[in-house]
Amino acid sequence: MEEFSRASSLILFSEFCAASGLDPKSMLQGAGLPADSLSHSDSLISYQRMALLLENCAIESGNPLFGLEFGLYQGTAVFGQLLYLLKNANTVGESLEELAQYYHLHSNSGLVNVEVHNKLAILEYNPMLRKGIPARQAIELAIAVGKQLLKMLLGNQWQPQAVHFQTAAGASPQSYVRLLGVTPHFNSAQNAWVFDAALLDAPLSNADPALHALMRAHIDQLDELAPKELPAYVCHLLRNFLPNGKVTIDFVADYMMVSSRSLQRMLMEEGTSFQTLLNETRQAVATRYLKESSMSLTQLSGLLGYADLASFSKAFQRWFGMSPRQWRDQHGQSAAAQRLARQQRVPGWLRR
Repeated sequence: MEEFSRASSLILFSEFCAASGLDPKSMLQGAGLPADSLSHSDSLISYQRMALLLENCAIESGNPLFGLEFGLYQGTAVFGQLLYLLKNANTVGESLEELAQYYHLHSNSGLVNVEVHNKLAILEYNPMLRKGIPARQAIELAIAVGKQLLKMLLGNQWQPQAVHFQTAAGASPQSYVRLLGVTPHFNSAQNAWVFDAALLDAPLSNADPALHALMRAHIDQLDELAPKELPAYVCHLLRNFLPNGKVTIDFVADYMMVSSRSLQRMLMEEGTSFQTLLNETRQAVATRYLKESSMSLTQLSGLLGYADLASFSKAFQRWFGMSPRQWRDQHGQSAAAQRLARQQRVPGWLRR
């Protein structure tokens, strides 16, 4: 898979945008993200577009530290189910090691690493951002979330020795000190928090070993399923793009910021193809509307992204061996009402 992140990465986005004088739906649209991204926290979104979203928000709000402040506002809520695993590890070190091990389930758009050098622990984050994609806002958000995680794990013991950014400063050093509690090192070789390695052995007093074991088994199961999520993600995009007729593999691949060939290859590895997913999505949407609504067939053909009714009818005949009108007559609301009326005319003792 290419670079995706859980939509939980944008948790509390609406609230933070409102406080920043921004319209969240407008900002999502401007970055090319689906308007319903905030409603499905476990769904996947393009990390490249998320980085663009943060940059656009910083520019539109006039706040160069938008990403940093947003990350502090979100805190550990971005991790979703993974948070329960991290909170119930035996020690801080074990928690951070599991974060590094399973971070790809939250986002495969970056790497988390924990190392010890000269009695100093280094919690490092390396994003996978493509050339031309602004990085500072996304990096600062990740560093801010890292601070909130370490504060949650260590409480009053959290005393950072340094914080490093690969990017240049976006505001005065004093602004960063106010938010992070330590003077950052900019233009560094890594993005990382640095602290006393002895803190890695600190026990998590509220940890529940039984819950940790249960969550570990659950997360391991999710790890096996993660690659299989791509077809569902593509179907989700297709449902959003159908009404605009933007359902070519080139358009969807461009949205995902991958090549058409790469997208087709990834889908083939999961035992499907773009055309198969497009047909399945159109069939599901078509039968739902034919069964549950009185929408005209011409309107429905447009909703499904067809150029005209004839093209839709031809595809439907191929799928189901009958026309859309015949299918509606057999399965639609009027057919169900007629069946109910016939049933109601039969004496109750005969319907048992």
